[in-house]
Amino acid sequence: MKKSQIRKKIFKLRKKFYNKNYSINFRTILDVLRKKRIKGNILGGYYPFNNEIDVIKILEKFEKKNYVISLPKTKKNSQMDFLIWSTKSPLLINKYGIPEPIEKKITYPDILLVPLIAYDSKYNRLGYGGGFYDRYIKKIKKRKKIFTIGLACSFQKVQKIPIDKHDIKLDLIINEKNK
Repeated sequence: MKKSQIRKKIFKLRKKFYNKNYSINFRTILDVLRKKRIKGNILGGYYPFNNEIDVIKILEKFEKKNYVISLPKTKKNSQMDFLIWSTKSPLLINKYGIPEPIEKKITYPDILLVPLIAYDSKYNRLGYGGGFYDRYIKKIKKRKKIFTIGLACSFQKVQKIPIDKHDIKLDLIINEKNK
């Protein structure tokens, strides 16, 4: 199946199941980080958009555990930076309709929570097609070690994601069934 066909299919499912209260358990993420001995306290999150997994409660819990929270801010040429953000801080809506931090301080996450449209068992992800996360992960891996976790619902898993040379595999994908 082509990427565009997968996106169309999963968008329909996400819209259908959006109110079914699919959520990721904060403890599951924390347990994975401890089990894999992932160091660092800078967490890159995202603000949920277009029926993505809502991570705001997860970000709040990490913030209470003294993690530095950051959210993406898009730039020209499909680039983005992660800016420090507190769950109590205001946001501005960008040209895509996604809330972004007002803060100007760029940070480089140790752990990155990644939204996705679809994924497969080999930790390949399908995003919206702009390449923002692929470019960002490639760029940051030149600076430091980063652990990437995709967050999704189990119905977003597909047999195989068609990949090309620009696609970056995630380190892990967690869904609501990973209790």
